Amino acid sequence: MSRPHRALDGAPATARAALPGTEAAAFDRLAHAVLARPGAALGATLRAVLPGPAGPRWLRSAGLPPTTRAADLTAEQWLSLYRCCAEAGRAPAPGAPAGWSGRPSSAHGRASGAHAIPRWGQ
Repeated sequence: MSRPHRALDGAPATARAALPGTEAAAFDRLAHAVLARPGAALGATLRAVLPGPAGPRWLRSAGLPPTTRAADLTAEQWLSLYRCCAEAGRAPAPGAPAGWSGRPSSAHGRASGAHAIPRWGQ
């Protein structure tokens, strides 16, 4: 059973209010995943939330260093981050910990290109 999220306030709440109601739940999941570790650097947090190089690419496009904290983002930056996440096709899944979309990275649960070690002949 998942715990209820606390209400957003400040810049994330302002950004959420600017979105259509159909996108509010996805924005809430993103915001709560990013705000789950308030003292963590945004660069590390975005690596867990956004796929591949999307996080560092967004930080560069926003002109922010990777050491920026989520609490320092403006409402416009929150909206930009949400759009980046939506374009990347990944919003954190409901009830999943930050960085886990609910699907393994490959069909076999291993990194792509990884193979199991054969057990015969050992």
